[in-house]
Amino acid sequence: MKIIKPFFLAAKSKKARDALELLKKKYTNFSLKNCNVVVVLGGDGTMLSLINHSNYLKKKIYGMNRGTIGFLMNRFEPNALIERIRASKETKLNPIHMKVIDVNNKSFNAFSLNEVSLLRQNRFAAFLRVKVNNKVKINKLVCDGALVSTPAGSTAYNLSAHGPILPLNSPLLALTPICPFRPRRWKGAILPEKSKITFDIIDPKNRPVSATAGQEEIRNVKKVEVTCNLRKTLKLLFDKTYNLEEKILNEQFKL
Repeated sequence: MKIIKPFFLAAKSKKARDALELLKKKYTNFSLKNCNVVVVLGGDGTMLSLINHSNYLKKKIYGMNRGTIGFLMNRFEPNALIERIRASKETKLNPIHMKVIDVNNKSFNAFSLNEVSLLRQNRFAAFLRVKVNNKVKINKLVCDGALVSTPAGSTAYNLSAHGPILPLNSPLLALTPICPFRPRRWKGAILPEKSKITFDIIDPKNRPVSATAGQEEIRNVKKVEVTCNLRKTLKLLFDKTYNLEEKILNEQFKL
């Protein structure tokens, strides 16, 4: 892009709002409709939430960290912003989609760039039947829960649950159990991104389970289907000195 027309989007935190005011004094703040780059000021949560808003999917996104970890954000530096954006490299991320049916037969849909997670809601372990492409792979998984992660999310909750780190551009999903009790030796699976993963909750009334994707949590679910959505794409821009793929790779060597 030769001409950069930024629209500044800030999280609600004071640090993000202060950064917004500073940048608006230094640069022209175009409207969302007329911009060609959305500059996000906040943390990873702010960035990840954009997948649910179609207006942002049409734009390139450049994030600057005004949150905590900022794994998906560039460092905050108010000077030479236009030059940094012009020299940045684009990385495309696709979300996973969950379709949920709860115990009252109500349906829900949600998207996430990181993972879809299922968690038990009370003191009883969850009983899950796991299917891949409509074929039963585990008849009864006794666990605290399970998750399906994208490559971009594989270093987050998935890694904490001892799941595998996936290369950023790999067409794969990680299926990872959370504290599995039976079968005790099953550590999860790496699946093609075109797979459909289905969780049937066994005895959902006595052993209730919640399902979470991004900022959406559905409680008392009885069935969850997870697929990769290749039609939705978030186009993120990163400084040349910030290589997201290499950063994900380096997570495998941290002690």
